[in-house]
Amino acid sequence: MKFNELPIPPHYDKSKAGKVWKVDYEKIAGAASKWAQRHGIKPSAKDKFKVCLLAVDMQNTFCLPDFELFAAGRSGTGALDDTKRLSEFIYKNLNVITDIIPTMDTHRPIQIFHQIFLINDKGEHPEPYSQITVEDVKGGKWMVNPDACANIGIDPKEANDYLLHYTEQLKESGKYSLTIWPYHAMLGGISYALVSLLEEAIFFHSVARYSQPDHQIKGSNTLTEHYSVFGPEVKSNSNGDTIEGKNIKLIERLLNYDAVIIAGEAKSHCVAWTIEDLLSDLLLREKELTGKVYLLEDCTSPVVIPGGIDFTDEADAAFKKFEAAGMHVVKSTGPIESWPGLNK
Repeated sequence: MKFNELPIPPHYDKSKAGKVWKVDYEKIAGAASKWAQRHGIKPSAKDKFKVCLLAVDMQNTFCLPDFELFAAGRSGTGALDDTKRLSEFIYKNLNVITDIIPTMDTHRPIQIFHQIFLINDKGEHPEPYSQITVEDVKGGKWMVNPDACANIGIDPKEANDYLLHYTEQLKESGKYSLTIWPYHAMLGGISYALVSLLEEAIFFHSVARYSQPDHQIKGSNTLTEHYSVFGPEVKSNSNGDTIEGKNIKLIERLLNYDAVIIAGEAKSHCVAWTIEDLLSDLLLREKELTGKVYLLEDCTSPVVIPGGIDFTDEADAAFKKFEAAGMHVVKSTGPIESWPGLNK
């Protein structure tokens, strides 16, 4: 398979990676059409070898240093560098990437992982980054805020029974404890938007290739964390009633591509659990399917809070597991045709 790498269009300015700015859609659309003509870029519908880029949660809240949950990595500039590299990867491979699926972490104030949802016996809320364990709930250290229950229409006793069930489910499944995150990716806010540099690249690709980006919304359910785009952390309550199901439709769509490329933020959470869920599904179907998945390791960074939490080791261990299962860990730099499985 021959993939010719393209030059980066002249409008691209990597120095703007750390800023929020308005994409000039009319200008970029015109430039994209001319670029496609100049380089003989065909509509994506004509691709014989179909490639999908799954861009996980590349939003201001995770990608910009001044926002709530900047995925700094140990370098301190992680997601900032990832944004540049992923944008450049899209431009260089416009004629290779058939479709782009951006996922959008989508939150509102009253959710199980936000401070307002829980209180202690003094009426105080947990601090951001607090880890809420089964023992905390059983011992009465934290309980569901009854005022929050009233707003969302849940009986306080049932809510506290559910909180215990929820933390038990996380522990049994080997997932992270319930984490209280700073308010982030708030629906309708600036932090929710795609980071501007990447938004521009995705829009350019869309026009140049006549390819509609398929934004996947996740994380708006009040009663569960939702790191993976394929499903929530806890799918049912203690009675077995479904809280939110698995995104089978998206998995089925990805299976129709010859290659699926995954990048985004944060490597330790939403990226890792998205890949984990995809891997689990592929292994149930046919192990060889894992060979069509490519992980851009230089376009994703873990959650690291200086002097606090550091999920680098967990993220690296997850990627080693994915690679051992048959997925390919690759870099965005260099010719894509050198990737294993694409040079047939």
